[in-house]
Amino acid sequence: MALRRPVPPGECRQCWAHAYDPDIHRRLAPGQDCPQCVAHMGGDHDGQIVPKEESAWW
Repeated sequence: MALRRPVPPGECRQCWAHAYDPDIHRRLAPGQDCPQCVAHMGGDHDGQIVPKEESAWW
């Protein structure tokens, strides 16, 4: 069963899912890198960042 945690504001949806859903990497062999994670490592989150709420005190 997948662990489903809501993605907090300011975090990337893909990074969060790959960090907290064990089913995503279950099919990989020991020591094998996830191709999606490797492709995503350059810091290009491609619009997947959950927007933060605007601060009300400004």
